[in-house]
Amino acid sequence: MKYVKFLLAIALFVTFTSVSFAQKKEMTEEEWQAEINRLTEKKANLTTELNKLQAEVNNLKKTYASLPKVENCQKKTLSLVGANSQNDVDNFRAQLKELMAKIERKVSPKADRAAELEALKSNKLAALPEFYNQIFGVLQNKLDAWKEKPKEVLYTVVKGDYLWKIAKMKKFYNNPFVWTKIYNANRDQIKDPDLIYPKQVFKIPKLTEEEKAQFDKILRRFKAAPPKQSK
Repeated sequence: MKYVKFLLAIALFVTFTSVSFAQKKEMTEEEWQAEINRLTEKKANLTTELNKLQAEVNNLKKTYASLPKVENCQKKTLSLVGANSQNDVDNFRAQLKELMAKIERKVSPKADRAAELEALKSNKLAALPEFYNQIFGVLQNKLDAWKEKPKEVLYTVVKGDYLWKIAKMKKFYNNPFVWTKIYNANRDQIKDPDLIYPKQVFKIPKLTEEEKAQFDKILRRFKAAPPKQSK
């Protein structure tokens, strides 16, 4: 409709401009008739264009009227993802928001957050455009980037234990050189690393991947060392 009004405005402008020009400049009868013919033709062309545009407008109105209502489309979409009502979508949105907050605050344990994310992924509502990128993109990336601090386990010393031996246990490090990790984590109880006592309870901290790689490298070098030659 704006385009139609624009064309009419141009036609009126041209008409008034021509009339004004004719008034300021004396014209012969032939010139006047030629100008009238030109304007008459222009008006006919504009009228034809206007009729075409009006026909297009009418067709667009008919097409719009034949389209399904937005509400019906929404209901059909919800039924495809198994939602009984808008409340189901609102509840799912609230769950997503809550999980997002937990992951951003790194609320441990990480495994529980991963399980909650998998539960959201398995819900058909996750396929809705509003949620898909948040769940399969943003949240998954945040979870992958979350480096959870290793936890500690406890060990009660028994007769015959020493730090080297404890560190060498398969259930812990399987590497005796990690005894320093146990020593440093229990300095409040261990005054001398060569003297530990039964019934002492030590914290056995877990290694980061970087620490494990470093201690494994030390162990490999130790095993690879050639035996000393006797003189």
